[in-house]
Amino acid sequence: MYKKILVPMALDHGLSESTLAIAKALCSPGGSITALHIYETPSGSVSTFLDESVVREGFQTAKAMLEEKTAGVDGIKTEIVKGHTYRTIIDYAAEHRTECIVIGSHKPGLSDYLMGTTAARVVRHSACAVHVYRGS
Repeated sequence: MYKKILVPMALDHGLSESTLAIAKALCSPGGSITALHIYETPSGSVSTFLDESVVREGFQTAKAMLEEKTAGVDGIKTEIVKGHTYRTIIDYAAEHRTECIVIGSHKPGLSDYLMGTTAARVVRHSACAVHVYRGS
């Protein structure tokens, strides 16, 4: 059982319900669960062609989607931060003294074997326990 659990959530994957349920099962009484979404801002070359209001609107949309995905689950704190996905997950977990990360993963494709998935990178670089849920 863990007192501080982090659940990184990709809003376009259908694993949120399962990873949150796993986190609830692993959380000790009185513990906390944080659902985290990393909003990757457009790269420098792309951002020159985007109006700041479009980026801001995208961030607000992602925030609303995160709230919607966690609305039916009691005791979940939601956070949305800007950054690079796997690196921000690792940094957030270390900064908040997370004891366990529950992360979803899809079936890897060829590019994942060459570069690695976000979940694989989190497993390799995390200082805490990581529970990977592979959806069907």
